[in-house]
Amino acid sequence: MNGPCKESTENENQDRETAATARQAEALEAENFRTEDSHFALETEGTQGLGEPVLPTLYLESCQARSVVPASCLLRQGSASELNLRHRGLGPQGAWALASTLTSNLYIKRLDLRDNGLCGAGAEALAHVLCKNSIISDVDLSENQIGAAGLQALCAALALNPAVQKMRLGGNRLEEKAAQHLAALLLLPTGLKSLDLSYNELNDLAGEILGPALAENTRLTELNLSWNHLRGPGAIAFAKGLEANIFLKVLDISHNGFGDSGASAIGEALKANNVLEELNMRNNRISVTGALSLGLGLQVNQTLRILIDVQVNRECDDLASSVNVILPGLCIKNNTSRRKDYPPASTPSQPASAPSGSGLISSIPL
Repeated sequence: MNGPCKESTENENQDRETAATARQAEALEAENFRTEDSHFALETEGTQGLGEPVLPTLYLESCQARSVVPASCLLRQGSASELNLRHRGLGPQGAWALASTLTSNLYIKRLDLRDNGLCGAGAEALAHVLCKNSIISDVDLSENQIGAAGLQALCAALALNPAVQKMRLGGNRLEEKAAQHLAALLLLPTGLKSLDLSYNELNDLAGEILGPALAENTRLTELNLSWNHLRGPGAIAFAKGLEANIFLKVLDISHNGFGDSGASAIGEALKANNVLEELNMRNNRISVTGALSLGLGLQVNQTLRILIDVQVNRECDDLASSVNVILPGLCIKNNTSRRKDYPPASTPSQPASAPSGSGLISSIPL
């Protein structure tokens, strides 16, 4: 009994030692780079613009001023188009030190800062960057607990910067207050085409706020709201927004609480929407009744190509078959595995399966 536990403890200790060694090595490398770069700066003083040799110097100075350990990979970044600093524990101070470099960097197009404990202050530092940098187009700030205040700063920056086309904000504890900032952003002509808001805490009130904004949005083509708390009137309001939207092509609202009323509203939306191509409604507490209502919309819709996923009983299998006869191009995916990008910031309160013996299949994935 103690064997696996002892082995697990030893593995954890080894992981901690490895991480500590890596941090020490990174700090030593940064110190060596600081010395070498200082010599280079003295030799080339007055002969260069804000190029590659100068930017690491600015970053090192900013790190020193804020008492943070520099990220050595940034010192070796050069002219690479992607900067991956996920899981580095940068924190707000590390984000501000990084901002000193990113505002002037001419090469980085994709910025990955997932899981760095940035919080609201760190998000404000990145917002400062996005207000000035017109090169970065893809940003991942997932799992940083930025909250409504941090989101507000980012939305203000995105309103001014048309270069950012893809933003990942999953796992940031965003609630209905954050939804107000998101709705205001969706009403603006930004450059944003893909928005990931999965694993947050957007509830029914948030759905009522986001629905009308989605109806008016003319930029997004991909939206991920999976693993939130959209249900009741909020789910219906969101569905009405989808009905009026004429740009969105991919929508993931899986693992929410749409229920039968929400499924019926989505079905009505699909009757009018002639743009959406892919819809994920997995695990939304939808019974056969709701699935049939959704199917009525599928029978009318002519653009949807992928539906994830239908996996209920024989009656719904027959419905799926009849829909496929009408829409032979529609791909209905079954047994789609759950996303494994990262664990949810909070577990949705609704169950993901129907009670056993209910007459339905044990899992209601719609």
